Amino acid sequence: MHHEVTLIATIAVCFVLASIFGYMADRLRLPPLVGYLVAGVMIGPFTPGIVADGALAAQLAEMGVILLMFGVGLHFSASDLLAVRGVAVPGAIGQIVLATLLGVGLASMWGWSIGAGIVLGLSLSVASTVVLLKALEERNLLNTPSGRVAVGWLIVEDLAMVLALVLLPALAEMLAGSGAGTVSEHVAEGGSSSLLLTLAITLAKVAVFAALAIFLGPKVVPWVLTKVARTGSRELFTLSVLALAVGIAYGSAEVFGVSFALGAFFAGLVLGESHLSHKAAAESLPLQDAFSVVFFVSVGMLFDPSVIVEDPIAVLGVLAVIMVGKSVIGFLIVILLRYPVSMGLMVAGSLAQIGEFSFILVGLGLSLGLIPTEGQDLILAGALLSITLNPLAFYVTGELQKWVRQRWPAVAAGYGRAHHDALVQELARIRAAQEARDEARHVRIQELVATFPLLSLVPPDDQEELLLLFRPASASPGERVIRTGDRADGMYFISSGAVEVRVGGRAIRLDAGSFFGEMALLSGSRRTADVIAVDFCEFQFLERRDFTQFMARHPELRAAVDTMARERIEANRAASAVTQENGAEAAQ
Repeated sequence: MHHEVTLIATIAVCFVLASIFGYMADRLRLPPLVGYLVAGVMIGPFTPGIVADGALAAQLAEMGVILLMFGVGLHFSASDLLAVRGVAVPGAIGQIVLATLLGVGLASMWGWSIGAGIVLGLSLSVASTVVLLKALEERNLLNTPSGRVAVGWLIVEDLAMVLALVLLPALAEMLAGSGAGTVSEHVAEGGSSSLLLTLAITLAKVAVFAALAIFLGPKVVPWVLTKVARTGSRELFTLSVLALAVGIAYGSAEVFGVSFALGAFFAGLVLGESHLSHKAAAESLPLQDAFSVVFFVSVGMLFDPSVIVEDPIAVLGVLAVIMVGKSVIGFLIVILLRYPVSMGLMVAGSLAQIGEFSFILVGLGLSLGLIPTEGQDLILAGALLSITLNPLAFYVTGELQKWVRQRWPAVAAGYGRAHHDALVQELARIRAAQEARDEARHVRIQELVATFPLLSLVPPDDQEELLLLFRPASASPGERVIRTGDRADGMYFISSGAVEVRVGGRAIRLDAGSFFGEMALLSGSRRTADVIAVDFCEFQFLERRDFTQFMARHPELRAAVDTMARERIEANRAASAVTQENGAEAAQ
């Protein structure tokens, strides 16, 4: 079957070369993404040696796009964006518009159409969130106010590009014209009404999909994943997360006509607001990273290195727009919005590269016939060079910050201080609220363990799972909780109140912190005692199936429960023997 393993061969070559060149890039203090792109160039059709299956790699890359956008949505924080909205929203929108105009101007110099110029400008206007996060983490700047603004800025750019991915197909026919005359003729011939109708239908579909995702998604998706998480199966939970990501992306494309990227983004956005977001991110991250690597490798396969030699002026023009034009625009917008110079320089360094959305946009533009093949080569060349040079951009902006502080200390210290201080307070409030939520969950787990010391045998990472497995139950005084002869349906942990276990003619009182109902579960028999509430009781109930699976994964807890159950059985037998003996004596 060696002639039928094209898929395996493609994945193997992608992973092996990406790991090698990614490691080399890291050793050179470059983002590993550069290595992944170079790996793609090495196995592409434009370089000698191994040539991977481009069509198959492109399909795998689609999976990479889905998981990449799912990850963006999963880590998207509406509260963080709202905190920096005053600078991130107008800044990102203004920068996209101006950078797109620069792209249109550059394309017009080459004789390209308006559509090609818009696709070029949009592709050059959006920076890579992946590259930025890596750069900020390496410099310990991610949680600084300037770092949060830079991330928020790029999130707004990502959202704008998602909208562009939706609108481009609807506008493709009009944008395919080569100049203003062509567009005017199209409008004059009545194309405007059909265009508006197509645009309205497209936006209506997106609006319906977004409404379903925003209002129905938070009710359905967490409920489904909670059900799956309660099974305790890690592989089933991971599979369910991926099924939601890929299923929603594919379903949204088929039913609503939106892109895979938008569907996956909303899937991540919905899941990101649930209490299972951290678990979902941790379980899906390996596959997300793996397919994202394949995506970048497949992009590198499309790049023709000869464009650097054949048209170096055009490559330099693209690079100038990315690293100079965008950075200057971003810096000036921040300053005009009256934020500190240091923040403006941080944003400038962050914008001096392009990445994943640029590749998605140019691929869409190419499929719609809006941009020539050389445009894709120029954008890929600009991405490779700008990502490689991005550390240099951060170094330059850092030196400029030092220079401004030395030359104009009053300006560096005072300009934009009011806006900066307000932003710091807002970010601190959001961080405190997040920490409070995390602390509340941690306290709840601690209270659970404190109430039931037996659960301290469970590893800390698995204690939170009990919060999903336990179901609350209650009983009033005199209410029978368990009846002799019933089938064992689960195990009860007493959170508050007290019960009496009536067995063998005697009553045993169990108070808060105790548990009951385990013996029938362990033996597989029916209930052998009555349990009656003697106070207002609150229970944590563990169903039979959950009990069996959880105990199987935690043998130390199972052993402790077994030991306590045996002690209770022996105590019951001894009590029963005493009762019978007393009864015999009384009969005599």
